[in-house]
Amino acid sequence: MIAQRMSKLDASGIRKVFDLAASMKNPINLSIGQPDFDVPDPVKDEAIRAIREGKNRYTVTQGIPELHERLRALVNEKKGYDPDALLVTSGVSGALLLAFMALVDEGDEALIPDPYFVMYKHLVGLCGGTPVFVNTYPDFKVTADRLREKITSRTKLLLLNSPANPTGSTVDAAELPAIAELAAEHNLLVLSDEIYDCFSYDMPPSSIGAACPNTLLMGGFSKSHGMTGWRLGYCAGPREVIAAMTMLQQYSFVCAPSFAQVAGLTALETDTSAYTEAYRRKRDLICDGLTDAGYEIRKPGGAFYVFPKAPWGTDMEFVAEAIRNNLLVIPGSVFSEKNTHFRISYAATEETIEAGLDALRKLIRQGPPEG
Repeated sequence: MIAQRMSKLDASGIRKVFDLAASMKNPINLSIGQPDFDVPDPVKDEAIRAIREGKNRYTVTQGIPELHERLRALVNEKKGYDPDALLVTSGVSGALLLAFMALVDEGDEALIPDPYFVMYKHLVGLCGGTPVFVNTYPDFKVTADRLREKITSRTKLLLLNSPANPTGSTVDAAELPAIAELAAEHNLLVLSDEIYDCFSYDMPPSSIGAACPNTLLMGGFSKSHGMTGWRLGYCAGPREVIAAMTMLQQYSFVCAPSFAQVAGLTALETDTSAYTEAYRRKRDLICDGLTDAGYEIRKPGGAFYVFPKAPWGTDMEFVAEAIRNNLLVIPGSVFSEKNTHFRISYAATEETIEAGLDALRKLIRQGPPEG
């Protein structure tokens, strides 16, 4: 009864974690990939006003004109990218699904730096493509040399995610021209997922769009403004690709939520720098604590994740023991072809982070369980 394409999806890694966690009471939760702050009040107020004023109907598929034009200007001003076209989407996840459906044919290959956001692998496979993983261990750096080794005659897409989930790593600005040149040489479309660009701690965020015109650039409001449930994002890029995605949106999502689009204009005018500074402090707190405890880590340059190496056992073995100690983290194999690391989200209160560090210190001291 179930379509064969569904066999391309596998939630087993995450399912095992939550099966283990089902009996936990008040866990120390360092697993959640969403901000712990709420939507800013001015954005909430504008959404409520929009709902009360009846802005609850379908909008045009590509997004309300005011938001559409403001986002195009933002991409140009902040990222140095002047796209042919733009589509307002139901979050970056919605944009990813539309992009892969519009672009990936049976047998097409997509280069995916490993570790990776979990959706990339599964959506490429769902559309009949082949994910080709580019090993970035141990430093999690994406370079032109590492990418070049994996390019074949079937390579069609290159996925970049900077700052990245699950590692928090950023692509070096100095490396972007070489990656852009490589993409142009092999006629690759670069899909650049920049949802975490507001959380860039050590240097201003850089976009490959400034160096590579054949870029499909994605961003949104979920991480920057805590609007995860509002499902508001955008995708900017070549006219032909955006036109195909717009047609698909017309027959699927129809449009992004209307009230969220109206409130998105207020969000773009709302200062979120205090959130960035708070998360910079949390990054330093957890990285210093992990290093002092003896964990092997690469200090992340952005997002709100750190990806330590498990000090013993496989990732699943270590995470299972963490859960038995009331600590909820995610095994790295959910995001990777390797099973050596685990993901921590520091999108949590400092009190929760400190409790998590206490549990992680205990785990590294006691070592693997006997037997």
